[in-house]
Amino acid sequence: MKKIVTFGELMLRLAPEGYLRFVQSDKLQATFGGAEANVAVSLANYGLDAAFVSKLPTHEIGQAAVNSLRKFGVDTSKIVRGGERVGIYYCEKGASQRPSKVIYDRAHSSIATAKKSDFDWNTIFDGVEWFHFTGITPALSDETAEICLEACKAAKAKNITVSCDLNFRKKLWSKEKAGQVMGELCHYIDYCIANEEDAKDVFGIEADNTDIYGGKLNHEGYISVAKKLTDRFNFKGVAITLRESKSASDNDWSGMLYTNGEAVFSKKYSMHIVDRVGGGDSFGGGLIYSLVNGFAPQQAIEFAVAASCLKHSVEGDYNMVSVAEVMNLAGGDASGRVQR
Repeated sequence: MKKIVTFGELMLRLAPEGYLRFVQSDKLQATFGGAEANVAVSLANYGLDAAFVSKLPTHEIGQAAVNSLRKFGVDTSKIVRGGERVGIYYCEKGASQRPSKVIYDRAHSSIATAKKSDFDWNTIFDGVEWFHFTGITPALSDETAEICLEACKAAKAKNITVSCDLNFRKKLWSKEKAGQVMGELCHYIDYCIANEEDAKDVFGIEADNTDIYGGKLNHEGYISVAKKLTDRFNFKGVAITLRESKSASDNDWSGMLYTNGEAVFSKKYSMHIVDRVGGGDSFGGGLIYSLVNGFAPQQAIEFAVAASCLKHSVEGDYNMVSVAEVMNLAGGDASGRVQR
């Protein structure tokens, strides 16, 4: 069985019920999520051997976080236990023209205060085929950036494929710091995943004639972005999610995969959104599953986009869908009719 390792922060997610605003709600629903953990859950649901690496406290909330992964079959044996707190994020779901909002309370979390000595990457990577992290993790602290660099170097020494979702978060670090740190890490990355804004925010590479707020995307501009990223960092592939945002409730969704000097685009889905958090992570999970299993580029991007489309209909961070469900949608059945 293919073995994949993801590395990052698993957080407690606190959210009002339905579409209530923070100031309206007298109770918050508690679940767990985090970019790389979300990818691990997707891969485990697809039947792969997926392990998540992080650091979490030994107390009951830390254990509840670990348990949230175990029930989906994610290998949690490499999670380091210690530190004082689980990071928290508050999520208010948007609707219509009101955007969703996220408030972080993750400073001094266990993973943000972790040390390089906490992780023995040579042991962690034993028998591993693929390593995945995102730009969120090195943004947590200078030490986590160093940990990511050590992990990437160890992975390349073992000929492990490395993927990274740029995932720029302006609430965590500046564009200048992100460009500096990610610029060094990208030299060890094989597959880069980004959205419409990441390449511009982190590396100043922008798609021409595109208006992400007006919902207008230029395919040729994104091919140019992928080519420039590939030329700079010698990536094997660049995958870009293409979101045409009509409102917080309705988006058009597609993607592009650029590899071997050629770009392929997926079909486009018109989505009515239940929960968009984790949408990019589910795309990453679908892409990794496809590439690990040797899918051709067109089939790989179709699977990744279909997987992510389905995630937008699922509450919470985790994408709880099967390979069969993704294949069904990717194959053309977008009717949503009852399956009997």
